[in-house]
Amino acid sequence: MYGLWRPRVLGAWRVPATGPVIFAVNHSHNIDGPMVMGVAPRPTHFLIKREAFVGPLGTFLTGIGQLKVDRHSADRAAIGQALGVLAAGGVLGIFPEGTRGEGDFASLRAGLAYFAVRSGAPIIPVAVLGSAERRGRLIGGLPPLRSRVDVVFGDPFDAIEGVRSSDTGGGGRRAGGSGRRTRKALDEATERIQKQLAAHLEHARRLTGGRATLE
Repeated sequence: MYGLWRPRVLGAWRVPATGPVIFAVNHSHNIDGPMVMGVAPRPTHFLIKREAFVGPLGTFLTGIGQLKVDRHSADRAAIGQALGVLAAGGVLGIFPEGTRGEGDFASLRAGLAYFAVRSGAPIIPVAVLGSAERRGRLIGGLPPLRSRVDVVFGDPFDAIEGVRSSDTGGGGRRAGGSGRRTRKALDEATERIQKQLAAHLEHARRLTGGRATLE
């Protein structure tokens, strides 16, 4: 990522050094996930559509710990692997909008709330800005080479207000949610998450001057 573009990373210090964390990333371009993987202060395991796991790319993604998910069904294997990442104190990356779009967190699926409530892991909003504004001349589907892309990490927050997982004693947090996973609880968590993510995106845009400047 640093060789092809010029990422500007803001707020990485907000990411806890240890313990389970969920990165909730907006998604407007295909490079958003790889960009976060490349610049995040901790190794990140993203849930990625199974269609991407083809040939050498699939081997590569599996080798670096990315998780294959079937977006068209309740993929129990992927759910178990994702919860396993959090139970082991790792970082799970999710595009809560479910698919690439405007990247504005306007419409969220319930998956993020489920993983956050089930695991008790804090959510860190991540805004990727500048990846979709312009297309490069050399490769039309990518931002211009050596252009700037901003990645802004926000403050960690809990899916359900006032419910926190236990401290690990080492500065991190241990997976182990409240167990309250009723439809009503997940709907409430999703609403709270959406407000937090939208507020972070607005803050990130102000912080970066509206969007990343592509130079």
